[in-house]
Amino acid sequence: MTIQETLQRLKDGNARFVADKLDGKLQDSVRRTDLVGGQQPHTIVLSCADSRVVPELAFDAGLGELFVLRVAGNVANTSTIASIEYAVAHCGSKLIVVLGHQSCGAVTAAVAGGDNGYNLNHLLSHITPAIAASEEGASVNDVVKTNASMTVEDLKNRSAIIGGAVAKGDVQIVSAYYNLDSGKVDFL
Repeated sequence: MTIQETLQRLKDGNARFVADKLDGKLQDSVRRTDLVGGQQPHTIVLSCADSRVVPELAFDAGLGELFVLRVAGNVANTSTIASIEYAVAHCGSKLIVVLGHQSCGAVTAAVAGGDNGYNLNHLLSHITPAIAASEEGASVNDVVKTNASMTVEDLKNRSAIIGGAVAKGDVQIVSAYYNLDSGKVDFL
């Protein structure tokens, strides 16, 4: 599949999810057996860890189709970048989706500020640039969208593997926003 065909496949899968018409393909023992020898996921999804956002369901994807990384605030930290590099370099993935979502708790915490302890403060520091880049008084959901878009740039700029693949046209990175109330994914 081309990158555009892959993106359309995600959009079509999301339309099925929104319409409550999941096809559930590639989710059986035959598919599990097919994947024993290796994986070639067409898409990498950097998503929030929020339990309400499940990329495999939101895109009606089967086993082996998505390489999903979940971390609060869908931040590009060293571990998520390294995992994405692996999928780009060794699995042949051609599309990366940075998936933010409505009412993100990590973004809400970053906007609120304060001391959340060493580890959470460190994670939230990855979201601070999106707050600074947003208009004064921007809603949490607007900051979520800015964070997703800025993470696209972080992936290109902080990784020679990812940035090089994008520059060659082998990989495309897009930002997206998951609406909790409808399940619809808006590609930004």
